Amino acid sequence: MRGEEERRRAAQENGFVMVQPDPSEPRDAARLKLRDSRAELEVTPAGGCITAFRWQEGGRTIDWLRPAAGQGPVAAGDSACYPLVPFSNRIRDGRFSFEGRDFQLARNFAPSPHAIHGHGWEGLWQVAGRGDDHLTLSFAHVAEDWPSAYRAEQRFELQDGSLAVTLTLTNSGRQAMPAGLGLHPYFPRRPGCRLTAPVGQMWATDAEVMPTELVSPTAGADPAAGLLPDEAALDNCFTGFAGRAVIDWPEQRRRLTLEADAALRFLVVFTPPGRDFFCVEPVSHCTDAVNLAAAGRDDTGLKVLRPGESFTARLCFRPQLDVAA
Repeated sequence: MRGEEERRRAAQENGFVMVQPDPSEPRDAARLKLRDSRAELEVTPAGGCITAFRWQEGGRTIDWLRPAAGQGPVAAGDSACYPLVPFSNRIRDGRFSFEGRDFQLARNFAPSPHAIHGHGWEGLWQVAGRGDDHLTLSFAHVAEDWPSAYRAEQRFELQDGSLAVTLTLTNSGRQAMPAGLGLHPYFPRRPGCRLTAPVGQMWATDAEVMPTELVSPTAGADPAAGLLPDEAALDNCFTGFAGRAVIDWPEQRRRLTLEADAALRFLVVFTPPGRDFFCVEPVSHCTDAVNLAAAGRDDTGLKVLRPGESFTARLCFRPQLDVAA
């Protein structure tokens, strides 16, 4: 494993700081490889992360997601994509109340006091099924920091060069629980790359990137009008996502289309200045949804799963080459 200082630096550069894993926990550094006629996918059970999604085309390698470096263990923030279960983004101070009970999550976002992105990205997933072009990983959480025990599953499928990821969250306990899902992909930032995604309003944020009010997106920061990651500085959640986001790299004449099903109707866009990546995250609810819902909002997207109930979301990545600029 990398030294603590290097791990902390890399995590900060990618937008968050992760807690140090318990050294007694088993960590599977393997990168499982899938292939179809055109695409290659690498996935690691550590964090349930994608470490690469690429094509080998005409003697060149085309990475559609930012690839993880090296071959050993990788932190989620250094990966190509990781799962968000059982919630997306931040919960204020890591605290919330649900059906009369109070809960405190680990503050895994130091030095911020907030909890971020759920449990799955810090856990070890198990291989539940595998073939040449498909893989299923599972994850179980039984800790008392969530209203109920739950199981999560990710299914990765390659077909004709495209990638589909299906996330399922199941309440495996005896109490109801709040529920959310999403994916956190990292995309390579190149000169002139553009994001286009029909959205509605944007959650404005405070200095700690916590939601304050719904506003109309400003000029230059509106994915619906086309957004240049090099010219925006966003870490915001958008409502009314229509389920289709298009990323163009004009100088390379290539395009990646994200197709999300109806379960993912919020979009988080993260464009940190000066970095070589940006993030476009289809998710099922807004930031701090569990606390906003408790305060009376009915537009957060938060779901409630009763014992035995499941919630499924699917996201497809569809690459194209030789696209007109």
